[in-house]
Amino acid sequence: MNGLIGKKIGMTSIYDSAGRSVACTVIEAGPCVVTQVKTEDTDGYEALQLGFGVAKAKNTPNPLLGHFKKAGTDPKRKVVEFRNFNILAKELGETIRVDEIFAEGDKVSAVGVSKGKGFQGVVKRHGFGGVGESTHGQHNRLRAPGSIGASSYPSKVIKGMRMAGRDGGRRVKVKNLRVLKVLPEKNLILIKGAIPGHKGALIIIEK
Repeated sequence: MNGLIGKKIGMTSIYDSAGRSVACTVIEAGPCVVTQVKTEDTDGYEALQLGFGVAKAKNTPNPLLGHFKKAGTDPKRKVVEFRNFNILAKELGETIRVDEIFAEGDKVSAVGVSKGKGFQGVVKRHGFGGVGESTHGQHNRLRAPGSIGASSYPSKVIKGMRMAGRDGGRRVKVKNLRVLKVLPEKNLILIKGAIPGHKGALIIIEK
């Protein structure tokens, strides 16, 4: 699967051919450097490992420093493998740009880490409706989870019960997104709709 690593810039809107305003996410996709070419003979499978972003050498482990030095590039912030890439056309240390992979109208998938929401109740976290009644002696029960037990048997809360807790901050993949525009001179790609992650978050775009 072809793809690139990018950084989320933010959201904007552009006009389509019909004059309608379309919301889209702006991503700085690449340029990515080939940091390793995996083949069937050496690794048991074929894949292309790409690196994106700049990392400080002092914050990079020594094994990775040697790995990047072998590819003839600076330490990278993010490294991702892409299988089913045309590895025969790529060499170690080669730079891949956004217009080599994506074109306007392509269908892509985006992978990112969703925004963290902190500790949330069941209404926001799971979409519960709350107890609902505000009369008959109810006090501060509008957004309560309700009963969580199962009487005397099995006398415990069932594992997996939907309750309050940490929300967001999960790896999320959104499929079938459409590429609205590619700006190769600025390494930008505009994708229709929202993509998980905060501004500046690293995004994996798969084709």
